[in-house]
Amino acid sequence: MPAPRTVLLTGAAGGLGTLMRELLPPYGYTLRLLDLRPVEGEPDAITADLCDAGALREAVRGVDAIVHLAGISQEAPFEKILKANIEGLYHLYEAARAEGVGRIVFASSNHAVGYTPRPRDGDPLVPVDTPRRPDTFYGLSKSFGEDLAQFYWDKHGLETVSVRIGSCFPRPATVRSLSLWLSPADAARLFHAALTAGHVGHTVVYGSSANTRLWWDLTSARALGYTPRDDSEAYADEILAAQGPLRADDEAHTRLGGHFVTDPPIWPH
Repeated sequence: MPAPRTVLLTGAAGGLGTLMRELLPPYGYTLRLLDLRPVEGEPDAITADLCDAGALREAVRGVDAIVHLAGISQEAPFEKILKANIEGLYHLYEAARAEGVGRIVFASSNHAVGYTPRPRDGDPLVPVDTPRRPDTFYGLSKSFGEDLAQFYWDKHGLETVSVRIGSCFPRPATVRSLSLWLSPADAARLFHAALTAGHVGHTVVYGSSANTRLWWDLTSARALGYTPRDDSEAYADEILAAQGPLRADDEAHTRLGGHFVTDPPIWPH
Protein backbone atom coordinates (compact mmCIF):
# COMPACT_ATOMS: atom_id res chain seq x y z
CA MET A 1 0.00 0.00 0.00
CA PRO A 2 1.18 3.62 -0.41
CA ALA A 3 3.11 4.92 2.56
CA PRO A 4 0.70 6.47 5.07
CA ARG A 5 1.30 10.16 5.58
CA THR A 6 -0.23 10.70 9.02
CA VAL A 7 0.03 8.01 11.67
CA LEU A 8 -1.55 8.02 15.13
CA LEU A 9 1.03 6.78 17.63
CA THR A 10 -0.63 5.70 20.87
CA GLY A 11 1.41 5.20 24.02
CA ALA A 12 3.63 8.03 22.82
CA ALA A 13 4.93 8.82 26.32
CA GLY A 14 6.00 5.24 27.04
CA GLY A 15 9.41 3.71 26.55
CA LEU A 16 8.79 2.26 23.10
CA GLY A 17 6.62 5.18 22.07
CA THR A 18 9.38 7.62 22.98
CA LEU A 19 11.82 5.71 20.80
CA MET A 20 9.39 5.63 17.88
CA ARG A 21 8.72 9.36 18.12
CA GLU A 22 12.31 9.82 17.02
CA LEU A 23 12.76 6.85 14.70
CA LEU A 24 9.56 6.80 12.61
CA PRO A 25 9.48 10.37 11.18
CA PRO A 26 12.62 9.82 9.05
CA TYR A 27 10.55 7.27 7.10
CA GLY A 28 8.27 10.12 6.03
CA TYR A 29 5.54 9.93 8.64
CA THR A 30 3.80 12.79 10.37
CA LEU A 31 2.94 11.50 13.83
CA ARG A 32 -0.14 12.39 15.81
CA LEU A 33 0.63 11.51 19.43
CA LEU A 34 -1.69 10.13 22.09
CA ASP A 35 -1.13 8.95 25.63
CA LEU A 36 -2.91 8.82 28.97
CA ARG A 37 -0.15 11.08 30.31
CA PRO A 38 1.15 14.32 28.82
CA VAL A 39 3.96 13.74 26.34
CA GLU A 40 6.98 15.70 27.45
CA GLY A 41 8.07 18.29 24.91
CA GLU A 42 5.02 17.68 22.71
CA PRO A 43 2.38 20.31 23.51
CA ASP A 44 0.13 19.19 20.65
CA ALA A 45 -0.07 15.59 21.86
CA ILE A 46 -3.52 14.30 22.74
CA THR A 47 -4.02 13.30 26.38
CA ALA A 48 -6.84 10.78 26.55
CA ASP A 49 -7.92 7.51 28.09
CA LEU A 50 -8.36 4.55 25.75
CA CYS A 51 -11.84 4.06 27.18
CA ASP A 52 -12.90 7.58 26.16
CA ALA A 53 -14.63 6.63 22.94
CA GLY A 54 -15.32 10.23 21.94
CA ALA A 55 -11.73 11.33 22.40
CA LEU A 56 -10.47 8.33 20.45
CA ARG A 57 -12.85 9.10 17.60
CA GLU A 58 -11.40 12.61 17.42
CA ALA A 59 -7.85 11.28 17.66
CA VAL A 60 -8.15 8.87 14.74
CA ARG A 61 -10.07 11.22 12.47
CA GLY A 62 -8.06 11.94 9.35
CA VAL A 63 -5.12 9.63 10.03
CA ASP A 64 -3.99 7.07 7.47
CA ALA A 65 -2.93 4.39 9.94
CA ILE A 66 -2.37 3.69 13.64
CA VAL A 67 0.61 2.28 15.52
CA HIS A 68 -0.93 1.12 18.78
CA LEU A 69 1.59 0.89 21.61
CA ALA A 70 -0.62 2.11 24.48
CA GLY A 71 -1.82 0.04 27.40
CA ILE A 72 -0.43 -1.87 30.34
CA SER A 73 2.81 -3.62 29.39
CA GLN A 74 3.37 -5.79 32.47
CA GLU A 75 1.20 -7.93 34.70
CA ALA A 76 -1.62 -6.28 36.66
CA PRO A 77 -4.91 -7.25 38.29
CA PHE A 78 -7.38 -8.45 35.70
CA GLU A 79 -9.67 -5.46 36.27
CA LYS A 80 -6.91 -3.05 35.20
CA ILE A 81 -5.90 -5.21 32.24
CA LEU A 82 -9.55 -5.42 31.20
CA LYS A 83 -10.00 -1.65 31.12
CA ALA A 84 -6.75 -0.63 29.42
CA ASN A 85 -5.84 -3.55 27.18
CA ILE A 86 -9.18 -5.12 26.30
CA GLU A 87 -11.89 -2.47 26.52
CA GLY A 88 -9.45 0.21 25.42
CA LEU A 89 -8.40 -1.80 22.38
CA TYR A 90 -12.02 -2.38 21.43
CA HIS A 91 -12.70 1.36 21.57
CA LEU A 92 -9.66 2.03 19.38
CA TYR A 93 -10.81 -0.46 16.75
CA GLU A 94 -14.32 0.93 16.82
CA ALA A 95 -13.01 4.45 16.32
CA ALA A 96 -10.77 3.30 13.48
CA ARG A 97 -13.65 1.46 11.82
CA ALA A 98 -16.00 4.43 12.15
CA GLU A 99 -13.43 6.85 10.70
CA GLY A 100 -12.35 4.58 7.85
CA VAL A 101 -8.75 4.01 8.97
CA GLY A 102 -7.36 1.23 6.82
CA ARG A 103 -4.60 -0.30 8.92
CA ILE A 104 -3.46 -0.76 12.50
CA VAL A 105 -0.08 -2.00 13.66
CA PHE A 106 -0.85 -3.63 17.00
CA ALA A 107 1.81 -4.16 19.64
CA SER A 108 1.14 -7.74 20.63
CA SER A 109 3.73 -9.56 22.72
CA ASN A 110 5.77 -12.71 23.10
CA HIS A 111 3.73 -13.20 26.28
CA ALA A 112 0.74 -14.26 24.15
CA VAL A 113 2.76 -17.47 23.67
CA GLY A 114 4.72 -17.22 26.91
CA TYR A 115 4.17 -20.79 28.11
CA THR A 116 5.51 -22.19 24.83
CA PRO A 117 8.77 -24.08 25.45
CA ARG A 118 11.78 -22.28 24.06
CA PRO A 119 13.66 -24.19 21.36
CA ARG A 120 16.86 -25.97 22.38
CA ASP A 121 19.93 -26.37 20.20
CA GLY A 122 18.89 -28.14 17.01
CA ASP A 123 15.15 -27.54 17.49
CA PRO A 124 13.20 -25.72 14.77
CA LEU A 125 12.33 -22.09 15.34
CA VAL A 126 8.93 -21.43 16.92
CA PRO A 127 6.43 -20.79 14.10
CA VAL A 128 4.07 -17.85 14.18
CA ASP A 129 1.06 -20.20 14.11
CA THR A 130 2.08 -22.02 17.28
CA PRO A 131 -0.93 -22.29 19.63
CA ARG A 132 -1.21 -19.27 21.86
CA ARG A 133 -0.30 -19.98 25.49
CA PRO A 134 -0.43 -16.68 27.42
CA ASP A 135 1.62 -16.51 30.59
CA THR A 136 -0.22 -13.72 32.43
CA PHE A 137 -3.40 -11.63 32.29
CA TYR A 138 -1.21 -9.24 30.28
CA GLY A 139 -0.38 -12.00 27.79
CA LEU A 140 -4.04 -13.01 27.73
CA SER A 141 -4.97 -9.46 26.72
CA LYS A 142 -2.53 -9.66 23.81
CA SER A 143 -4.07 -12.95 22.74
CA PHE A 144 -7.46 -11.22 22.82
CA GLY A 145 -6.02 -8.37 20.77
CA GLU A 146 -4.91 -10.72 18.03
CA ASP A 147 -8.41 -12.24 17.92
CA LEU A 148 -10.01 -8.79 17.87
CA ALA A 149 -7.76 -7.83 14.97
CA GLN A 150 -8.78 -10.96 13.06
CA PHE A 151 -12.45 -10.23 13.73
CA TYR A 152 -12.22 -6.65 12.49
CA TRP A 153 -10.48 -7.85 9.33
CA ASP A 154 -13.05 -10.57 8.65
CA LYS A 155 -16.07 -8.43 9.61
CA HIS A 156 -15.04 -4.93 8.54
CA GLY A 157 -11.99 -5.21 6.28
CA LEU A 158 -9.78 -3.31 8.74
CA GLU A 159 -6.23 -4.60 8.28
CA THR A 160 -3.83 -5.28 11.14
CA VAL A 161 -0.28 -6.45 11.56
CA SER A 162 0.04 -7.89 15.07
CA VAL A 163 3.67 -7.68 16.16
CA ARG A 164 4.66 -10.06 18.94
CA ILE A 165 7.38 -7.84 20.32
CA GLY A 166 10.22 -9.53 22.13
CA SER A 167 12.46 -7.23 24.17
CA CYS A 168 12.79 -3.76 22.65
CA PHE A 169 15.43 -1.72 24.44
CA PRO A 170 18.61 0.02 23.27
CA ARG A 171 20.57 -3.06 24.35
CA PRO A 172 19.65 -6.55 25.65
CA ALA A 173 19.86 -6.97 29.42
CA THR A 174 19.46 -10.72 30.03
CA VAL A 175 20.50 -14.04 28.54
CA ARG A 176 16.90 -14.63 27.44
CA SER A 177 16.77 -11.29 25.65
CA LEU A 178 19.75 -12.32 23.52
CA SER A 179 17.19 -14.46 21.67
CA LEU A 180 14.26 -12.03 21.68
CA TRP A 181 15.94 -8.62 21.40
CA LEU A 182 14.43 -6.12 18.98
CA SER A 183 16.71 -3.14 18.58
CA PRO A 184 14.90 0.20 18.40
CA ALA A 185 16.19 0.74 14.85
CA ASP A 186 14.87 -2.66 13.78
CA ALA A 187 11.56 -1.93 15.51
CA ALA A 188 11.18 1.16 13.33
CA ARG A 189 12.08 -0.91 10.27
CA LEU A 190 9.47 -3.50 11.20
CA PHE A 191 6.73 -0.95 11.92
CA HIS A 192 7.51 0.79 8.63
CA ALA A 193 7.24 -2.53 6.77
CA ALA A 194 3.97 -3.28 8.56
CA LEU A 195 2.57 0.12 7.59
CA THR A 196 3.55 -0.06 3.93
CA ALA A 197 3.30 -3.73 2.88
CA GLY A 198 0.65 -4.68 0.36
CA HIS A 199 -2.46 -6.61 1.34
CA VAL A 200 -1.91 -7.96 4.86
CA GLY A 201 -5.43 -8.83 6.08
CA HIS A 202 -4.55 -9.82 9.60
CA THR A 203 -0.91 -10.88 9.74
CA VAL A 204 0.89 -11.97 12.90
CA VAL A 205 4.65 -11.54 13.03
CA TYR A 206 7.36 -11.97 15.61
CA GLY A 207 9.31 -8.84 16.40
CA SER A 208 13.01 -9.31 16.94
CA SER A 209 16.31 -8.46 15.34
CA ALA A 210 18.44 -10.90 13.33
CA ASN A 211 19.82 -12.47 16.49
CA THR A 212 22.28 -15.35 16.25
CA ARG A 213 20.39 -17.01 19.15
CA LEU A 214 16.94 -16.39 17.66
CA TRP A 215 14.12 -18.57 19.01
CA TRP A 216 11.28 -17.81 16.62
CA ASP A 217 10.60 -17.74 12.91
CA LEU A 218 10.69 -14.30 11.26
CA THR A 219 9.35 -15.52 7.91
CA SER A 220 6.04 -13.64 8.11
CA ALA A 221 7.83 -10.44 9.17
CA ARG A 222 10.32 -10.73 6.31
CA ALA A 223 7.41 -11.27 3.90
CA LEU A 224 6.24 -7.75 4.76
CA GLY A 225 9.59 -6.40 3.58
CA TYR A 226 11.26 -6.33 6.99
CA THR A 227 15.02 -6.73 6.84
CA PRO A 228 16.53 -6.69 10.35
CA ARG A 229 20.08 -5.42 10.58
CA ASP A 230 21.05 -5.83 14.22
CA ASP A 231 22.19 -8.84 16.25
CA SER A 232 22.33 -9.20 20.03
CA GLU A 233 25.44 -11.36 19.76
CA ALA A 234 27.59 -8.27 20.18
CA TYR A 235 26.46 -8.25 23.84
CA ALA A 236 26.50 -12.00 24.46
CA ASP A 237 29.92 -12.44 26.05
CA GLU A 238 29.34 -9.67 28.57
CA ILE A 239 25.86 -10.88 29.55
CA LEU A 240 26.79 -14.56 29.79
CA ALA A 241 29.84 -13.74 31.92
CA ALA A 242 27.63 -11.84 34.37
CA GLN A 243 24.57 -14.12 34.42
CA GLY A 244 25.62 -17.58 33.21
CA PRO A 245 23.70 -19.70 30.70
CA LEU A 246 20.00 -20.54 30.80
CA ARG A 247 19.25 -23.50 33.07
CA ALA A 248 17.11 -26.48 32.12
CA ASP A 249 15.77 -26.81 35.68
CA ASP A 250 14.32 -23.29 35.83
CA GLU A 251 10.91 -22.78 34.22
CA ALA A 252 11.71 -19.11 33.71
CA HIS A 253 14.56 -20.28 31.46
CA THR A 254 12.64 -22.96 29.56
CA ARG A 255 9.59 -20.97 28.39
CA LEU A 256 9.38 -18.16 25.87
CA GLY A 257 7.84 -15.89 28.48
CA GLY A 258 10.81 -16.09 30.84
CA HIS A 259 10.17 -14.79 34.34
CA PHE A 260 6.65 -13.69 33.37
CA VAL A 261 5.83 -17.39 33.80
CA THR A 262 7.20 -17.61 37.33
CA ASP A 263 7.38 -14.13 38.83
CA PRO A 264 5.96 -11.51 36.46
CA PRO A 265 6.81 -7.83 36.95
CA ILE A 266 3.82 -5.88 38.19
CA TRP A 267 2.59 -2.73 36.49
CA PRO A 268 3.39 0.18 38.79
CA HIS A 269 0.49 2.51 38.10
